[in-house]
Amino acid sequence: MTFKSLLSVLYIALLLISCGSNNSNKKSDFSIKTNAKSNKITLGDTLIVSIVNSKNHEISSVSYQISGAPISENEVMDTEKLGKQTIEATIDYNDMQETVKKSIVVLNNEKPKVYAYNIVNKFPHDITSYTQGLEFYKGKLYESTGQYKESKLRIVNYKTGEVLKNVNLADNYFAEGITIINDKVHQLTWREKIGFVYNTETLEKEGSFKYGHSKEGWGLAHDGNVIYQSDGTENIYRLNPETLAVQDNIQVYTNKGKIIGINELEWVDGKLYANRYQKDGVAIINPSNGAVEGVIDFSPLKKLVTQHDKLDVLNGIAYNPETKTLFVTGKKWDKLFEVEIVEKQ
Repeated sequence: MTFKSLLSVLYIALLLISCGSNNSNKKSDFSIKTNAKSNKITLGDTLIVSIVNSKNHEISSVSYQISGAPISENEVMDTEKLGKQTIEATIDYNDMQETVKKSIVVLNNEKPKVYAYNIVNKFPHDITSYTQGLEFYKGKLYESTGQYKESKLRIVNYKTGEVLKNVNLADNYFAEGITIINDKVHQLTWREKIGFVYNTETLEKEGSFKYGHSKEGWGLAHDGNVIYQSDGTENIYRLNPETLAVQDNIQVYTNKGKIIGINELEWVDGKLYANRYQKDGVAIINPSNGAVEGVIDFSPLKKLVTQHDKLDVLNGIAYNPETKTLFVTGKKWDKLFEVEIVEKQ
């Protein structure tokens, strides 16, 4: 084959590839139209969907789904999760079938309630601890602290601040949130995409698990059947407690929009309590749909701890089932506060 013939063959091949690419990216003759203003709809409102048929094809049937669940052309948004959802329409026409998609955002239908707190007790807390996770288990407080070369897992006598047991993580790990389920401590790391499993009595490391569904690991909590994991976005993932595999996720939204920076998590009476990174407050989240049902402003607490150059934000929530009170602290705080939550009048 001559060089000129080879060029001709290559040109024809490129032309065929180009034509194939254009065909596969052909703009659809159909699109989805909704009554969602700016592609946003509120929980409880009726979503009306229809097909825009730009070429007036003879349509024999249309079926709709939202995030995999079948819906009608007039669907009340009462069971869907909040946040970004995908509407799919499958259209049968002219002995052909085509699927088109459209994204909408489902907002909550109520603004969050505002809660206040009463301080019940103040306890000493290690001022060097960059607190990432807190959880009570059998009357003892477990704490995970962060920073490279400083990360730890420890058991603490919360009344005295005495460290009962302590293990240091390797220097290349930045520890994050913890939760205790099935008599095992589960601890996340920040960007290393690995978590560790420990014996609750000895803190001996007994295993590890990987997480690839999110770029980072932030907070953990559980309800006895499911582990919840945050990653600093609006997403909270639900994990199988045995395999640590992701089952699904919720997105944290209010009646206005998404709430990002979801950090340390705690399960309290059927709700998820979540620190927001760089915010001295806690969101109370419906674990079924991601709705923020309440907010607690803890910013005054920061003024009650020793002020110093490395003092950082509120972080660390633990519910004590024995006292039925909440315990909160912060990064490099020298106090742990026991509080009771009350609705603000």
